[in-house]
Amino acid sequence: MSKKDLIVLGIETSCDETAASVVKNGTEILSNVVASQIESHRRFGGVVPELASRHHVEQITIVIEEAIQKANVTFDDVDAIAVTEGPGLVGALLVGVNAAKALAFSLNKPLVGVHHIAGHIYANRLITDFTFPLLSLVVSGGHTELIYMEKDGSFQVIGETLDDAAGEAYDKVARTLNLPYPGGPHIDKLAQAGTPNIDLPRAWLEEGSYDFSFSGLKSAVINTLHNAEQRGEKISPEDLAASFQASVIEVLTEKTVRAAKEYGVKQVLLAGGVAANKGLRASLEKAFGEIDEVELIIPPLYLCTDNAAMIAAAGSMLYEAGKRGKLDMNANPGLDIENF
Repeated sequence: MSKKDLIVLGIETSCDETAASVVKNGTEILSNVVASQIESHRRFGGVVPELASRHHVEQITIVIEEAIQKANVTFDDVDAIAVTEGPGLVGALLVGVNAAKALAFSLNKPLVGVHHIAGHIYANRLITDFTFPLLSLVVSGGHTELIYMEKDGSFQVIGETLDDAAGEAYDKVARTLNLPYPGGPHIDKLAQAGTPNIDLPRAWLEEGSYDFSFSGLKSAVINTLHNAEQRGEKISPEDLAASFQASVIEVLTEKTVRAAKEYGVKQVLLAGGVAANKGLRASLEKAFGEIDEVELIIPPLYLCTDNAAMIAAAGSMLYEAGKRGKLDMNANPGLDIENF
């Protein structure tokens, strides 16, 4: 007797994307709908939490219904509802969590809470099978982490940012260069046209550490610009972007390579919004192209930024492992990936 397909509806509202997706068997995307709020937040130079929550309330029902229709399924076909429980903006998370709870209750379907970063990691499951043990480099606006996995659902944080996340540093540097929000893609594009000829620091921290720090680098970029202005000199934005990006990428790449070797992993996964960065992708491909025993997996661009297919993929794994959420689930902006 053939095994019944597992159909999971994923819901993601952790920041400024309202997203819903239907995924089959944890690996096949039937639909993936994302309503972006970038235009609304751009004039403020960053995400305004209250505005994000309001947009989620306006869009959530529309997005969920569109995901079901595009997947060519009915709510009765859905086996479980997976939702981002945390981390994220508490008001934004609450919209998705309450929508998921309402659906689970009214349809009598199981509810599965998903950690947002676990979702980013499992976006890679939508393009390939996992081979354990593996290492994931998670780089986004709010997170920069190295996470070791011995098996499905097991997450050990072996390195994390001590201050600014890489994506946050990108946005702050972009603001200094008067680039529009979100700044990361603009810095990446500028860097491709520049030369990394400005001396900027690399924060290696103490010997053997897999932690990251980008606050000093961000400050060095700002000071370099201000000092040049005071001297009446003009710095090439392209060269400054290239120099900043070279510093970030060198640290990310070197620490990831070192951790992959020390932990003896078979795969390295790139995850998170900054995974869309062309410079970072090229650097990792070059470094791991020289290491035959480790397979590098980089998701396509549409699976790097926040989406609900990744939440449904992670939720499918958790559902099959017997994890269930309760109807008193609350948004948890400080959710710990090692213990969720």
